[in-house]
Amino acid sequence: MVVLLHLLTLYSLSVLSGASAATHYNCNGPLVSTLPQSSFQGSSQSSVAYAAHNAKLNRRDGAGGWSPVVTEQEPWLQVDLKEQMEVTAVATQGRFDSWDWVGGYLLLYSDTGRAWKQYRHEDGVGRLVGNVNSEAVVQNKLSHPVRTRFLRFVPLDWNPSGWMGLRVEAYGCSYKSYVADFDGRSSLLYRFNQKSMSTVKDVVSLRFKSHQAEGVLLHGEGQRGDYITLELHRGALDLYLNLDDSRPRFSSGRVAVTVGSLLDDQQWHSVHIERFNKQVNLTVDSHTQHFHTKGEGHSLEVDYELSFGGIPLPGKPGTFLRKNFHGCVENLYYNGINVIDLAKRRKPQIHSVGNVTFSCSPPQLVACTFLSSSSSFLSLPAPAPAAGGSAAGGFSVRFQFRTWNPDALLLSVQLNPEPRRLELQVNGSRLQLTLHGSERTRSEVSAGQRVNDGLWHSVGLNTRNQQVSLTVDGEPASTIELWEQLESRGSFNFGGCPPADCQNPTPDLQGCVRLVFLNSQPVDLNRVQQGLLGNYNELQFDTCNIRDRCLPNLCEHGGRCSQTWSSFSCDCSGTGYSGATCHNSIYESSCEAYKLIGSSSGFYSIDPDGSGPLGPAQVYCNMTEEKVWTVLAHDVPSPVAVRGSSLHSPHVTRLNYSASAEQLRSVVTGAEQCQQEVVYNCKKSRLFNTKDGSPLTWWLDWEGERRSYWGGFLPGVQQCSCSLEENCVDMNYFCNCDADTDAWANDTGILSYKDHLPVSQIAVGDTNRTGSRAVYHIGPLRCYGDKSLWNAASFYQESSYLYFPTLQAELASDISFYFKTSAPSGVFLENQGLKDFIRVELSSPSVVTFSFDVGNGPAVLTVKSHLPLNDRQWHYVRAERNVKEASLQVDQLPLRLLEAPADGHLRLRLSSQLFVGGTASQQRGFLGCIRTLTVNGVHFDLEERAKMTPGVTSGCPGYCSGSTSLCHNRGRCVEKSNGYVCDCSQSAYGGTTCNQEVSVSFDTESSVTYTFQEPFSVMQNRRSQASSVSAERSSSSRAREDVAFSFVTSQRPAMLLAVSTFSQQYIAVILAKNGSLQIWYHLQTDRSPDVFSPVAANMADGRLHRIRIHRVGKNLYVQIDQDVHRKYSLSSEAELISIRSLTLGKVTGNERLDEEATLAASRGFVGCLSSVQFNHVAPLKAALTNRGSSLVTVRGPLVQSNCGALAESTSHTLQDQTVTANKDKEQHGGSTQKDLVVIAGVVTAVVFIAVCALAVISRLLYQQRRAQRSAGIKEENRLGMYTDYRTELHLHNSVRENMKEFYI
Repeated sequence: MVVLLHLLTLYSLSVLSGASAATHYNCNGPLVSTLPQSSFQGSSQSSVAYAAHNAKLNRRDGAGGWSPVVTEQEPWLQVDLKEQMEVTAVATQGRFDSWDWVGGYLLLYSDTGRAWKQYRHEDGVGRLVGNVNSEAVVQNKLSHPVRTRFLRFVPLDWNPSGWMGLRVEAYGCSYKSYVADFDGRSSLLYRFNQKSMSTVKDVVSLRFKSHQAEGVLLHGEGQRGDYITLELHRGALDLYLNLDDSRPRFSSGRVAVTVGSLLDDQQWHSVHIERFNKQVNLTVDSHTQHFHTKGEGHSLEVDYELSFGGIPLPGKPGTFLRKNFHGCVENLYYNGINVIDLAKRRKPQIHSVGNVTFSCSPPQLVACTFLSSSSSFLSLPAPAPAAGGSAAGGFSVRFQFRTWNPDALLLSVQLNPEPRRLELQVNGSRLQLTLHGSERTRSEVSAGQRVNDGLWHSVGLNTRNQQVSLTVDGEPASTIELWEQLESRGSFNFGGCPPADCQNPTPDLQGCVRLVFLNSQPVDLNRVQQGLLGNYNELQFDTCNIRDRCLPNLCEHGGRCSQTWSSFSCDCSGTGYSGATCHNSIYESSCEAYKLIGSSSGFYSIDPDGSGPLGPAQVYCNMTEEKVWTVLAHDVPSPVAVRGSSLHSPHVTRLNYSASAEQLRSVVTGAEQCQQEVVYNCKKSRLFNTKDGSPLTWWLDWEGERRSYWGGFLPGVQQCSCSLEENCVDMNYFCNCDADTDAWANDTGILSYKDHLPVSQIAVGDTNRTGSRAVYHIGPLRCYGDKSLWNAASFYQESSYLYFPTLQAELASDISFYFKTSAPSGVFLENQGLKDFIRVELSSPSVVTFSFDVGNGPAVLTVKSHLPLNDRQWHYVRAERNVKEASLQVDQLPLRLLEAPADGHLRLRLSSQLFVGGTASQQRGFLGCIRTLTVNGVHFDLEERAKMTPGVTSGCPGYCSGSTSLCHNRGRCVEKSNGYVCDCSQSAYGGTTCNQEVSVSFDTESSVTYTFQEPFSVMQNRRSQASSVSAERSSSSRAREDVAFSFVTSQRPAMLLAVSTFSQQYIAVILAKNGSLQIWYHLQTDRSPDVFSPVAANMADGRLHRIRIHRVGKNLYVQIDQDVHRKYSLSSEAELISIRSLTLGKVTGNERLDEEATLAASRGFVGCLSSVQFNHVAPLKAALTNRGSSLVTVRGPLVQSNCGALAESTSHTLQDQTVTANKDKEQHGGSTQKDLVVIAGVVTAVVFIAVCALAVISRLLYQQRRAQRSAGIKEENRLGMYTDYRTELHLHNSVRENMKEFYI
């Protein structure tokens, strides 16, 4: 297959080489130096000596170059190459021996000298670098060659101490062209020598330029259902390709592969189609789509003929099934056959339908571009009424426009008498016509839909017959009835208006206009450009310089791109990612990471490669043990009974997991250890006991490789765990089942070799004998540990560094890590290119700097801390750069943002190795520790690289540098000279290690209200950007809340927690009249609130219940205790704006709650609340440690209690009993009835003993808590565990940014 694809590529290249001289190695000859004087033209010239024909490179003719007059508004220099050439580079000089040169310019090209297209680099930048003096030659190689006859140089800036001066040269070679012109009613038919043509590979190449947005370029079909159609549709190119499918040709089931946009711009576009069997590559210009064809076959079978330019209806010449192509096609090759050359030579294989000519007619539709949304306009005087129209009076206007902007002024006309005026504008993607009358009266009509889609739209406006009629794209007219005839006063202003005439706040048009008619008379835009007609500002003539900023789509991970004239934006909702380009995952990378931010057991979405391509996967995180287990289930959770299988016809089951193969591999690779339990219960069914040693039962690993070892033994050895433990029922065999007895036996073990996990398939082959039976069970994949979280390296020498392969970060990169140091400065990370670079460094003891250059000049972001960062404590850094913006985050300090320049370079081109902890010059190296280095979701193994690097060691010394969590529940580990302490200020828990419940008993009148110091948006995802930048960037998908608490009560209804905002939004968590939990979200004040009841059971049962509520955008996740997990969708993605307060217990303020929530609020809460956390705020703890603070208001009796700890100890004991019983049941599911009786007796005894012990322990705990209640608070204050709680109010970061600190 690879060889055939290679041959196909070589074949296609040979086809292309026949079509173009561009494949010659020396397409770089000078094209301008031998041209005559008549080939040069300028917009103006200072004098004869400065004429355009003096602008040849290195020449001193006349004044030594071209210079325009100083009053020139739109200067340009144009060169006619006399024939179509392939241009690969251009060069410029200033005017000889002068102070005149051009510092930067645009390059336009055209076939005819009328319709122009702007050359742009690969990343969309149109500016070319010019000169810095008058003599040096600056050459710009074109990233893609252009085939053209005319070149136009448009100066952008020049020497401020002189004037514009240009001498130019172009480099390239001649270009052979075969052209056919289709008039929209014609086509070429290529007829086969036989009835049908069947091919397994096809190569089609052509270039085209179109006058319209619709039209068929290529079509062929066969009787068995094969077809191929290449068609322009809405300015994009659609390819329909089907092999051996009997569906109708134009059924609604046909699916097109679409490439390109704005292809109706009357400029040349190249198309290349390669097909081999079902694999297809479709390339339009520089954009390629790879796909597989529909249908069952591998060959394309076409009957009789292929048609180019249209689809003729059989038997009716000149009648076509679809709209024909109107424009020019060049160098059309089908499988090496030059179709146009055959047609031109009138070969019998080619049949011409209609009028096909072999020269390309010049374009008739010339456009102008409105560049500015604030100052562009075209002002035209009113012409004389059309013949026969004077009696009717009024006026008419017709024109075409295209734009991306949803709001824009298209036309304004002053009317008699003053101050009446007529305005036509794009308003919310529709056309709106407004007639402003006297005394502020006005009439409006709307027409059209999505007229800001970038396509051409025709508009007609007519004010005759005492009505104003508006038509769009031939639709029925919308009208405004008049009492009298309208007459224009003054000029017709298109796209904007002169400052003195403007009365409309709508932005000016950024887009293109063509075919302007006033009173049915065409407007010559060339006369406007020459200053002979009307007036204009910020216009570009002879070109429609529109761009599709969503092609290619720079929104990652399936983000939806939308655009305006000058920018694009990404809608990340539903993708699982956030940020300006949907680059950042909203999920944690592992269960270990969820545990470190205070989560408990439950189902979670994890994104093992972060911002990488894999996407999130749902897993179960088991946090009940010391180790945090990630559990990935498959679709065969129950034991499977097998009978009647043999070695030649085995029973085979494939296991499909809750994650893709790539996601599974990422989880396994990133974990410290993985395992999978395998259970085989057998009765006369062997695993490995055969004469020739062939296994009778086997399984496939994740790569599909057969494995015959069983659980508990080493890979490659056909033995079971009983052999390793020397307890097989028959020591003559290595497995219990291999003894082949009539009694039930069992082989159970754990597969733990990571390189083979998970099990993807199992085959059982020995159950076809009389009495043979087997029951097998494959457990879920279970992994623990996250190798990246504590992967660290220590740098001891300033000249030392670790090096890694070059960063793959052209369009987007995110870099995150932790560091601790005592040094005042040092470079954390650096990667360089020829000119581009990226660097993150500690530039001073309290400043972290992120700098980079993508070709627009160095960009620098700095974050300055009010405290030193070289304090030997861990600090978190995250730097991100994408095509929209760059950001830098340090700990919980305010996020720094820098917008990317408009129309600047996008790609970061790096070539050197990535240096970590130093630089290539071995200067300014970092001294200290770096850990958890992640770039674009890839975790760097610092420890392994440090083992082979002098001056660097693996790991990092210190108490807070290991993977063991010394501080719990979001507590922060702080290094001390002789140990460590836990900073619990960000935790809802207390104690020396942040693991003591903070519980308070409430009665009917009790309440705790936490008042936020100032209105601010609720904490958002740590990877999202600051919401203060602009409304556009404050994507609602980033809205986030994290709520956790425990409670014990017997009261219903009851108010547990309420959050209110200054904008009348609220969140309420209540117990309803029946005791069920209800969660109220009121995010949009004009709608009813969303109400969710996760369980119908009565939760006012006197037992401890743990609640966790987590929202990201529209998604709401609810966890109750350990066994209830729910996911809901909110009706709105809106975030909480300006949070006012959070209240626990009775709500006494004027909160605008709904009736049921109001009832619960009035009843308050009677019982125990424990460990309450709302994002970064712990209100119960604040109430106990900051009594008297204006931020915390306590009403009614409030007593610190140990109810949470007592209830927790009880629930844990019962839970452990349940877990033990369940595990026991799993491991002995296949045992005899006698075994079950014994097990039941043991479990009963264990439960009895545990309950007795629980009673004693509970009594001791209660006495100990009473004795230590006040002493515990004093101890915490003495150790400095509680910092002033008011500092939490200044954390304007995402909650997960705060959580990052808890990794240490």
